[in-house]
Amino acid sequence: MFTGIITDIGRIRALTTTGEGTGIGRRFEVETRFDVSSIDMGGSIAHAGACMTVVEKGQDWYAIEVSAESLSKTTLGSWGVDTRVNLERAMCLGDELGGHMVSGHVDGVGEVTARENDGDSVRFSIVTPDNLAKYLAPKGSITIDGVSLTVNEVQNNSFGINVIPHTQDATTIGALRVGDKVNLEIDMLARYVARLLGKE
Repeated sequence: MFTGIITDIGRIRALTTTGEGTGIGRRFEVETRFDVSSIDMGGSIAHAGACMTVVEKGQDWYAIEVSAESLSKTTLGSWGVDTRVNLERAMCLGDELGGHMVSGHVDGVGEVTARENDGDSVRFSIVTPDNLAKYLAPKGSITIDGVSLTVNEVQNNSFGINVIPHTQDATTIGALRVGDKVNLEIDMLARYVARLLGKE
């Protein structure tokens, strides 16, 4: 489990193709400021909101292997060398829950449709896949590229967010432009409520 509070921006330092046939995946080496010696082999780290398993470690980097399925369902398939990635290590019992409960399972890919300055903040509009729109609510939570954010308004399958200067600096969200794709994870509470109401 995660909280949607980003603690490092990693950099893809190398990638290779894995597998064969229709199941071609990728192996990414991620440069990080984390204390790599404290990361367990097989440990979980969220990468732009997608939970991945550590399979190798170096002095200031670690490697993950991403399946063809994950590449097709997230933005990870578009990563190249030097791509900057929001990172969050799995939470431990007793950690402060600063964002909201995040599973690290990407529900879909959205697209930035508008960006404008709003005082010191930046206001974004993002369109979601149609099947996720029913889970969005004003002042509800959503995870965008691993970042826990609050929904401002919802219109059909589009929603708005405001990103404060700290979040712009501490994550990759501040660099988003119109047309960029983002990983989305809906609030798991919204999913369970929809299930209970028979809307899923």
